[in-house]
Amino acid sequence: MPLKIAVPAERLAGETRVAMTPEIAKKLKALGATVCLESGAGANSHYPDTQFTDASFAPSADETYRDAQLVLRVQPPTAEEANQLPGNAVLVSYLAPGRNVELAKQLRDRNITSIAMELIPRISRAQSMDSLSSQASVAGYQAALMAAQLSPRFFPMLTTAAGTIRPAKALVIGAGVAGLQAIATVRRLGAMIDAYDVRAAAKEQVESLGAKFVTAVSGAEGSGGYARELTEEEKQQQQEKLATVVAAADAVICTAAIPGRPAPKIISAAMVGRMKPGAVIVDLAAETGGNCELTQPGETFRTANGVLIHGPLNVPATMPIHASEMYAKNLFNLLSPFIKDGSFALDFEDDVIKGSLYTHAGKIVHEASRKAAEGS
Repeated sequence: MPLKIAVPAERLAGETRVAMTPEIAKKLKALGATVCLESGAGANSHYPDTQFTDASFAPSADETYRDAQLVLRVQPPTAEEANQLPGNAVLVSYLAPGRNVELAKQLRDRNITSIAMELIPRISRAQSMDSLSSQASVAGYQAALMAAQLSPRFFPMLTTAAGTIRPAKALVIGAGVAGLQAIATVRRLGAMIDAYDVRAAAKEQVESLGAKFVTAVSGAEGSGGYARELTEEEKQQQQEKLATVVAAADAVICTAAIPGRPAPKIISAAMVGRMKPGAVIVDLAAETGGNCELTQPGETFRTANGVLIHGPLNVPATMPIHASEMYAKNLFNLLSPFIKDGSFALDFEDDVIKGSLYTHAGKIVHEASRKAAEGS
């Protein structure tokens, strides 16, 4: 029996992405697999059923899953959705490793092999599979547009009959994928741009995009290309250096993150208090607590001194066509080496599979999740 790949509709409020596109369905068919989507799964991503000429459709999630060997999702399944998964199926999705202990135990107990897209190792071979990076590109781009839209100032310099308008000053905190995309987009919009990152290695990339690199702490590189958590002394150095730069900014875009941990608090309430009226903070780290001490996830509000703080959630879902396209390609690049003539067999010794495996053979493989499950 050829491999059946099931793609259910996403049910999380505000999630508009889908784990399959017509282009990827065609490529999977060429490998001998069959793709079954829940009817309407791509509607919110602007991929109507009629575009999927190389896939079939089922009217419900239960029927979509029937006899499926591989299930592709964007968001982690709820407890109810996890119970619908076929026994011994392989699930590939975001799974919030380390934070969703009950799901880990449920997948373990149901003998589901699962791969967490958050755990794709940051090695050269896996770059085309790295959905955190692809989705961060969307978030960084959108964050720059949000900052420009929310700002009461023009971003570019303008020469008008009423006089010359000076360009806005923007600051991007965190020079990972999202931060670099935000820098590039802010530059295209015409603002002057500073960028801060604790990793000295980011300086060359930041300056190549036309931004000025702000240095506050040295030697803060961590594993996997991320920054490590700072010591208290380093945090104090960071605050003192950044306070002046933040106070001068018309727009601040926050993108700093540490995998599996709450977002580092970089902008204090006191720093916000020194910002000018009309300044804007767009905090992409809102989902994990925010880089700004005052950020309220999912909320937009103005402080007493006139600073607008925006804490958007699930930003990639605001641009679902390209976000879905990139995510589906990430999935294809991850899984296609293990599909041949309609048969599917994961190689559990493969470095990418080994690094991203979440549950398998009745066990929680991801160490932090296993420890959390055993201690709960």
